[in-house]
Amino acid sequence: MWLKLRQIALVARRLAPIERELCDVLGVAVCFRDPGVAHFGLENALFPVGNQLLEVVAPVKAQTAGGRYLDRRGGDGGYMVITQCDQHAPRRARVESLGVRIVHQFDTQHFRNMQLHPRDTGGTFFEIDEQLGNDAHADDGPWEPAGPDWQRARKLDRVLGIAAAEIQCGDPRQVANRWSEIAEIPLTTKAGHPTLPLANADVRFVPCDDGRPEGLGGIDLVVADHDAIVRAAQAHDAVRGPDLVYLCGMRMKLIPSA
Repeated sequence: MWLKLRQIALVARRLAPIERELCDVLGVAVCFRDPGVAHFGLENALFPVGNQLLEVVAPVKAQTAGGRYLDRRGGDGGYMVITQCDQHAPRRARVESLGVRIVHQFDTQHFRNMQLHPRDTGGTFFEIDEQLGNDAHADDGPWEPAGPDWQRARKLDRVLGIAAAEIQCGDPRQVANRWSEIAEIPLTTKAGHPTLPLANADVRFVPCDDGRPEGLGGIDLVVADHDAIVRAAQAHDAVRGPDLVYLCGMRMKLIPSA
């Protein structure tokens, strides 16, 4: 069985300014707005990043889970690590055997969804989904949450993919062990940090050292045009280092393509 990083969800107080910032700096474009998230009091936008997706959700009414998460973490930031698997039934059985609660789940004709309770996983929301149907497991294959033709909006001038998600936690080793137990993937260590190696990306577990509580604190982006991203980020006062920009409350490390 394999597990891939397919989507990263961010949460923001307001969608429109973050959407403009991401498009301006990363050179991405909106591929879909899911009307289904209105059920949770949210609006959203999804952006292709190579064959992965970046999503931003924002509350449009009071007393939403997204709004409470913003309050807990002190503003905009990372929200969910969303993975794609090739066999959903054994993944669900594994979660149940470990006593991990499922916050939300649904099955459609071509999609299986399972969102895990962050108090049982630690770190942040961990979601395991499977796409079904023609070319379902292809790298550029369909992905129901991103709409019927997400590929049409893909732009590769600046960003090519998401190489890692960085989760900050009070006890990185403990949280990493829990994710490893759920994913059934042995941990490695990279740059001194416990790391969960997915089929196409890493999930890295680091201490909370930015004054914010536990959560999804950053991502590594594989980039085709580092300089263009940095120039655009300067206009938004979003540069935090030679290879680091800060967008939607997230550290985004720029990794040159091989």
